[in-house]
Amino acid sequence: MTQKPRSQPIIQGKFVSRPATMADLEELVDLYNDYWEATAGVRKMTMENARTLCTTPGFDLERSTRVVLTPAGRIVGLALVVDLGTPPVHPEVAGAVHPDFEGRGVGAALLQWAEERAREAIARVPEGLRVSMYASSTVAHEPTRRLFEKMGLQAVRHSWLMAIDLDGPPPEPEWPEGIVIRTYQDHPDLGAVYRAVSDAFKDHWGYVQQPEEEGLRRWQHRIESDSEFDPSLWFLAMDGDEIAGMSLCPPHAPHDHEMGFVNTLGVRRPWRRKGLALTLLYLSFGEFYRRGKKKVGLGVDAGSLTGATRLYEKAGMYVEQQITLYEKELRPGQELGTQVAEQTALSEEGI
Repeated sequence: MTQKPRSQPIIQGKFVSRPATMADLEELVDLYNDYWEATAGVRKMTMENARTLCTTPGFDLERSTRVVLTPAGRIVGLALVVDLGTPPVHPEVAGAVHPDFEGRGVGAALLQWAEERAREAIARVPEGLRVSMYASSTVAHEPTRRLFEKMGLQAVRHSWLMAIDLDGPPPEPEWPEGIVIRTYQDHPDLGAVYRAVSDAFKDHWGYVQQPEEEGLRRWQHRIESDSEFDPSLWFLAMDGDEIAGMSLCPPHAPHDHEMGFVNTLGVRRPWRRKGLALTLLYLSFGEFYRRGKKKVGLGVDAGSLTGATRLYEKAGMYVEQQITLYEKELRPGQELGTQVAEQTALSEEGI
């Protein structure tokens, strides 16, 4: 049996805190889902998702998580910090407080711990580079917004969950000349897919190039940990031996098993302005429609540097939910993440 770390008092002794353990996962998933259901009306976490995150190569569960418990031992708050980037210029903070325990200082204590933990990343970032921590929330949840602003975080970006209702089959894909569609089932080269995705997304806001070996190891971990991974839903637009674009889909949305989902859609620079992104989107819609899905969603940066939102609107998608990204600067310096797309990367169709 796993021995739980010693708890430490917080918030004037009313609650105690300690690192999370694998034995806590079921309770933590319930807590996280209760929080998101109250704030956004969705339950978006599964045991498999949580286990995958906690066993990600490089993630230290004891150092990078804190839970808050009542005197009776019930977990009512959670915070975690993910700083696996190389260099970790933007540690990501996530957390939840059970709706029944809002307003009791639990969130503030967890966010204070998370900032202190995020600051540890500074030692692993070369001098002169800017370091800031990220945290996200739905725009509708006022308690989280007020807490973030009180703790010095500022809203810097919005992302959208966009969706389309499939009342009938979508338009048939019309492929640009020379493009052939394969799936990962036919072309199981994870390294090639990883490199193509990295190349396609280097023009997206906040992108930071990562060492291929580390990134590939985490991709492989996610695939091997995903009991529902379906290689026939990873669509690859091939131009000869080159991956020109991709649409990588799971069988359903993380928050709704009845909704199809496009997790990663991208086109590399030399193949943009040819209608390939829209065609890949229609291909994905069509496959989900054939599988009985009446709705398909995806996530997108609301201020996409490559105009992706225009593409999705052209395809008939609408905004279903908005998430706000908050940031707190931990050390000033040169921003490593992409802020502006190069003119040659822009596309009228998006992506």
